[in-house]
Amino acid sequence: MMKKVAILGTAAALLIAGITPAAAQFQTALDVSSATTKEAKASQQRIDQLDDETARLLQDYQAFRKQYELLTKFNKSRAKEVERQLVDIEKIKEDLENVEGLQMEMLPLMEKMLATLEDFVKADAPFELEDRLERLARLKNTMGNSEVSPAQKYRLIIEAYQIENEYGMKLANYSDIVDTPEGPLRVEFLQIGRAALIYQTDDTSVLRIYDRKSGEFVDLDKKFLEDVRYGLRMAKQQTPPNFLPIPVGAPEPAGASN
Repeated sequence: MMKKVAILGTAAALLIAGITPAAAQFQTALDVSSATTKEAKASQQRIDQLDDETARLLQDYQAFRKQYELLTKFNKSRAKEVERQLVDIEKIKEDLENVEGLQMEMLPLMEKMLATLEDFVKADAPFELEDRLERLARLKNTMGNSEVSPAQKYRLIIEAYQIENEYGMKLANYSDIVDTPEGPLRVEFLQIGRAALIYQTDDTSVLRIYDRKSGEFVDLDKKFLEDVRYGLRMAKQQTPPNFLPIPVGAPEPAGASN
């Protein structure tokens, strides 16, 4: 009797609450469905996030792989370059081992070249002599300077030889004061390579040419005065180059005495 009362009491309570047993079950199902939907939505969001992260990681992987391939190629090329450099280093080491011997051979050669150049300048016509002797003096000082490398010394000697060689193809004029039988005079020089060195005074009262045999300036026949004037104009680029008659001595046969 008491059991029936309890059941009736529960049913009465449901009726009082306005909910039938079927409605309660339906509400429970709705709650479960809503929770499931929410959980599915949250799961989908996590899946989307994982997809985005996977795509980003894939992009990073592809970028890193491409960078790795580029670095691999670069390292291979650098490795070949290092191999070539190692070969060059070995060659340089061999050259360095021979430097001392080369320097010992070069020093007497350069000294001989300098001495030959000095003898040549002293035996040559005395054009621009002061500049040429100063150049030789500087070279001598450089040869005795231990701070200057042998390569630099050799280069300077070669440059001096080149300058002397260019004098032989040079048509030039310059003024200077020279000692003459008439006393110190300011004269104008005409240098025609190494073929002739002539000077004249402004009033052309003195006209002389360098004589290699005597090593002195000797009087030049005034019939060459116009030729000298024409040569001076060419040297000053006041007239176009042309043939220039100059007095030169006949060549001596080999072995002839001076």
